[in-house]
Amino acid sequence: MSFFQDPEIYRDILNGLQVGVCVLDLDKRIVFWSDGAEQVTGYTRLEVIGHSCCDNVLLHCNQQSCEMCDEKCPIGIALHESRPFEANGFIHHKSGHRIPVHTWAAPLRDKSGSIIGVIHTFDSQFATNPPDPKEHSLKQRGWLDEVTDLPNLAIMHSHLRETLATYTELHIPFAIMLLEFPDLDQFRSRYGQGAARAILQVLAHTMRNTLWPTDFLGRWNDGRFLAILTGCSEEALYTAAARMLHMLENATIMWWGEELSVRACLGHAGAQNGDNLESLLQRAGRSLEEFSNQPVKRATGAGHSPGKD
Repeated sequence: MSFFQDPEIYRDILNGLQVGVCVLDLDKRIVFWSDGAEQVTGYTRLEVIGHSCCDNVLLHCNQQSCEMCDEKCPIGIALHESRPFEANGFIHHKSGHRIPVHTWAAPLRDKSGSIIGVIHTFDSQFATNPPDPKEHSLKQRGWLDEVTDLPNLAIMHSHLRETLATYTELHIPFAIMLLEFPDLDQFRSRYGQGAARAILQVLAHTMRNTLWPTDFLGRWNDGRFLAILTGCSEEALYTAAARMLHMLENATIMWWGEELSVRACLGHAGAQNGDNLESLLQRAGRSLEEFSNQPVKRATGAGHSPGKD
């Protein structure tokens, strides 16, 4: 018998792929979970086999707040419309942060042509990017924040001055976001330094994955981060802010069996003619203060529409 007539060979082939591969039955329960799926999501096959794709595994933190649990769900379309479907979106990693993925789903049929399930693949869009040698150099020089591995205050000040100088000379648009987590001290007092460190790392991962690769993110102080959005117009700034808030709302950690999160506040400002470092930061600070004074319950922030193009 040929080696390729052995079904185990094909299981090994699927497990050897770098992309995540899973198979779901008609009830959307996971029956196969590849090694690549473990690497992308952080969930082992022992944790997901037999579970529904909506049970805190695979693509979703819960059905209400995640992007792919709506009418555009690739798995649902593959099942109900009997056709392949692909999309870009975010998945909730086991550690709590969001990562961008390209996902594809197609109906799985038996020999008679009847649909018996769905084969679903997902590939982290930045998984193949090599490590940035600049980050290694910054770490060696002590210019990265030791908790989040993001550039520290000194580097962010330097990069912001450089970006502003480029804007003054060449008029290349850019904007900044100030991201603050006002309950961080209370969170640390209640759950301890370890939990605070873990939630900061999840928040840093989420923010970095939500921004474009050409944007720049760093830690501004204990509970505040600064993002510099290069080439960002006023319209794009509002949509970028909305998406950032949406992602941060779903950034969580599991701590002693409890799912924890912290509230995020966001202020922003686009560069204007005549700006200096102080005026730009002051506008972003006022925007952050206005946001912080809003009622706590809000969807994606006043005046923001979801998505970023």
